[in-house]
Formats: sequence, structure tokens, C-alpha cells
Amino acid sequence: MTRPLTNQPLTNRLDCGPRSPSLRAVSGPKAPKVNVVFVAPYFGANILHCIQGLIGLGTVRLGIVTHEPEERVPEALRRRISGHFRVVDALNADQLIVAARAFQREWGKVDRLLGYLEEMQLPLALAREALGIPGMDAKTARNFRDKNVMKEVLAKAGLPVARQALVVSADDALRLVAEVGYPLVLKPIAGVAAKNTVRVASDAELFDALGRLVPSAERPVQAEEFVAGEEFTLETVSVRGKPVWHSSTYYLPGPLKVIENAWMQYCVLLPREPLPPHATKFRPLNRRALAALGMYTGLSHMEWFRKTDGNAVISEVAARPPGVNIMTMNGLAHGVDMWEKWARLMVHETFEIPPRAFACGSAFFRGQGQGRTVVAVEGLAEIVRELGDTVVQLNAPKVGQPRSSHYEGEGWALVRHETTAGAIDALHQLVTRTTIRYA
Repeated sequence: MTRPLTNQPLTNRLDCGPRSPSLRAVSGPKAPKVNVVFVAPYFGANILHCIQGLIGLGTVRLGIVTHEPEERVPEALRRRISGHFRVVDALNADQLIVAARAFQREWGKVDRLLGYLEEMQLPLALAREALGIPGMDAKTARNFRDKNVMKEVLAKAGLPVARQALVVSADDALRLVAEVGYPLVLKPIAGVAAKNTVRVASDAELFDALGRLVPSAERPVQAEEFVAGEEFTLETVSVRGKPVWHSSTYYLPGPLKVIENAWMQYCVLLPREPLPPHATKFRPLNRRALAALGMYTGLSHMEWFRKTDGNAVISEVAARPPGVNIMTMNGLAHGVDMWEKWARLMVHETFEIPPRAFACGSAFFRGQGQGRTVVAVEGLAEIVRELGDTVVQLNAPKVGQPRSSHYEGEGWALVRHETTAGAIDALHQLVTRTTIRYA
């Protein structure tokens, strides 16, 4: 049966649903089999794509740990997975340990314990350590997840990072102000996707931000000097400690500016060139940073600045696939399923990808006004018709939908073109000629 995690005694029996013929076909004695447990709190689009990528490997026996009861596992997946375990909190390491241990008892061993969400990386690592499952350990996960620890590790390695401090009180923040001046950037030490990140330029703004973030010894806040410059990413695939693939995107404009201007429509550009000159110059710093943080096998997502003087500063690094459609864009640019590539990397520690054939971009649509509902979408349909096949995916804002609280906004369009200039022109048309209104 499907068992919620409760105070009732646990048995060592998991519910094993029927397998598809294709899965049975690769499960014979000659086929290598890797026992993989994947943590999927809910079945959103990216998580479903991860699961499908794992199933598509063919040599995986897959178990799912989730908040959802078995009847809410999508039917197409239910037929393909070999076990289901329900937990109350997928971010709780103790609950992940109980779940993974149940799979160990059922299967004899678990070879991989995976999940792609950033918040999961530390509890997953703690569970791996407790159960002897290969993969990223807790020390390395903490290096990536705790922004204060991350900056300390990078600074100790002689890498360029913004000067920073761990803030548990106003006095801590004021000491950093005395050292570096304003503006400062405040953020949670374990934040995700720039949420609750704020720039302050005066004592009044600092105390207002502290009043909202409420730092304490139990919940400290990261404070660092503001770095002005162009912002980029560098995605890196590492196999057993060796970087084997890189890709860089442009943020147009940077995430902090987008957060500060709720009306701003913005873009992420993946150029035709996997590593433009500025990214090639930055790559040695990226490699040193990943080595210092302890990256072994995985896909990392680094954000970094090129200052007005040309020097680089590392902003943050995450040991998981990137967001803002970067995975999809790379898939379109290379003609592959990047989630399947990530699954193969994490299960078999191999990564192969054809040369990039296209530039891609993602335009994010955000509205005007102070209302809570989209009341008008102007210009988008006409632009999409004009751009034709250049627009390859569209999640169009719809009249009547509630205003999003996420900085990605009300919808997006993905473009693909043979040249970087062509992708830039398409993105420019989309964000300058589309208007979303709220009321």
C-alpha cells in the first residue's frame, strides 16, 4: 500500500506498480540496473520532465518520494515507476532517510538519491551520508546552499566576490556599511531565484529591509556590497571533478533590477556561441570556484558580473540545473532533451551533446499598473505572427489570470534563430511591443 509518513510503525514493503513492457525488456539479467530514488514533492512540469528523463534511460529502476498520494501520480508515470513513498515534508532530511531506507530494504540497495530543486540539496546530501548512498555530501551541499559559507570559501580561495557579512542584528549590517558604504544587497542565506533580495542605499532603507527580513541568530541574513556591471551565467557540467562542458547566458537586465521594477519585461539570451569571449575569459575563475566548493559530478549554475572596469565578480553558484528556461533553451539550441542529459549525468556520470546550432532567448512578460488581475494583453499575438517559426514555444498571458507573485511574470515566449543577432531582434520585438495591463 502507499504509506504516509506518520507515527505508525513502518513495514519494509513498498507499493510496486506494474511496469511497462519497455521497462521489463531492459530488466533482464544482462541489463545493468541502477536503483534510483527521485524526490518529487509535487508533479510540476520540470519535475515530470526529470522523471521522464530518468525513465528514458532504460537501465533505471525508479522510486518516487513525494507529498502526493499514489492516486495523484500521473497515470503514465505510475505504470513506469517501481515504488512510491509518501512523506509529509520532502525538505526534511529525517523523512528522506526513512523513505530511502525503505527502498534500500525493498531493493537491497539505492545507488542514487536525487532531486533537482535547490532547497532539496542539503537534506538530500544529509540523507545520502546517513545511508551510505553515493553523491554530493553535506559539506559540499552546504557550500553551495549557504550563501555566507559560499562567499567565505570563495574568498579564502582568492576568488573575486563581493565583500559581505552574516547579519543577525542591525549592528552587524551597520558595521558592513562602515566598511564598504552604500548600496548594500540583503538576501536570505538560503534563498532561491533572488526571492527576498533587496538593495538598500541609506540607513532608512536598511532599517526598512531589516524590518521585513527580521534577521536573527536562528535566521541570519546575507549582506554584501552592491556590484555594478553586466550580469551573466555560466553553466558547467562536471564529471568526477572535471569540467567537461560550459554554456553562458546574458541576463537582460539583471535579476535585481527586474525585482526592483515590477513593470519591467526582460530577457535571457543564450547566444549561438557556447562561450563568447567574455565567458571564455571568466572560465578559469569558474573552474577554481567549483573546485573550491567541492563540485564532483553535476550541473552547476553560476551567476557573475563583469564590472565597468572589465574585472569579474562571482555572485552565486548553485549545484542544480538552472531556471528561467535555460535548460529548455539549451535543449533547443543543441537539438537534445537537456533533462534527459542531466538524468544520464547524475545516474551514469556521462555527458555528450552535439554542437550548438542555434541561438535562443526567453522573453518574460510583466504588466503595468497596481491591480491583481490581467485585464489586457496587447500586441503579443501580432508579434508572434510576424516572427513566425522564430517563436518556438509560447506561454501567453491571458486576460483574467491573477497577477503572478514571481519575478518571471505572467508568461513567456521562447525564440530560436540561426544567429545571435536574429535572436536578439526577436526578443527586442517581444518585450518592447507587448503590453500587459493589470486592474
